[in-house]
Amino acid sequence: MIPIKKVEKIIERYNSLEKELSSGKFDSKLFAQKSKEYSDLKDIINPAKEYLNFEKNKKDLSNLIDDKTNDKEMILLAQKELETAEVTKANHEKKLKIFLLPKDKDDEKNTIVEIRAGTGGLEATLFVADLFRMYEKVCSKKGWTIEIISISKSEAGGFKEVIFSVKGDNIYSYLKYESGVHRVQRVPTTETQGRVHTSAATVAILPEAEDVDVKINDSDLRIDVFKSSGPGGQSVNTTDSAVRITHIPSGIIVTQQDEKSQHKNKSKALKILRARLYESEKLKKEKKRSSDRRSQIGSGDRSERIRTYNFPQGRITDHRINFTLHKLDEFLSGEIHEEMNENLRLKDQDLKLKNLT
Repeated sequence: MIPIKKVEKIIERYNSLEKELSSGKFDSKLFAQKSKEYSDLKDIINPAKEYLNFEKNKKDLSNLIDDKTNDKEMILLAQKELETAEVTKANHEKKLKIFLLPKDKDDEKNTIVEIRAGTGGLEATLFVADLFRMYEKVCSKKGWTIEIISISKSEAGGFKEVIFSVKGDNIYSYLKYESGVHRVQRVPTTETQGRVHTSAATVAILPEAEDVDVKINDSDLRIDVFKSSGPGGQSVNTTDSAVRITHIPSGIIVTQQDEKSQHKNKSKALKILRARLYESEKLKKEKKRSSDRRSQIGSGDRSERIRTYNFPQGRITDHRINFTLHKLDEFLSGEIHEEMNENLRLKDQDLKLKNLT
């Protein structure tokens, strides 16, 4: 049961915003913020109003049913209408509960994605390349743009590490469920006996932090510059353009050498550092709020195995929700990634609803 006062506040806020927006007395940034809030409220305003009216309607219908002077047909109609109203109320209540769930302020942020090879040697680097191509296709379907920050290639033609940023609408709210250890089971191209090998890659989804989110003092940084190098150590640049930034308080180190300009490499390295520091603080706060990390599906914890890609069986299983799809090729091509993501979002939502008071 949702407290009536909470529902009344939704309606009051909607009416207040409607008056404010019609006055037009805002700068463009504030107007955009209030317009977004108004738009979100608009989707829930009718369920909120009908939810408030339910008790009055229920009382009127109950009086009709209890009044024995009414004919049977009228009583039956009232009973059916009350049953329908009960179902409608339950649906509205669920919508309102979802709306009232605590919002993750990072959901609308752009995102930095880091994919790294784990156990499995060269086969793991090939899997990193597979995951990167999958996310490329998912982002393309969503209309999001990708910018490569850095890539470290392997001898097998895969990637030891890929870091890229994603820009668009509501990116973190979707991609945050990808953080964790991704495991692959398949026969490597180098395997002569046809044996299935198990390899892994880690995926980190970091909300892109702004200057206002993370304050970095220059005195906390040690910045080293050096000549960038390619695979095998061969020099690809004769100038000291590569940058290594060490955040002394946290010990986080970021190295960037993909650009020929030292200034651009420093800018990219600071962007990654800011995101990693922001994520580190966020995870600390989440751990304080919850002793059960496993119940936080969208927590961003990348220390545990979240998903297995089994090529011989053509299946993909998400272990957090025990959900399996037998369409591995379609999943890796980005075609049905939304189906997995939707199930993760719904389960995460259900867990949060249970904790909503």
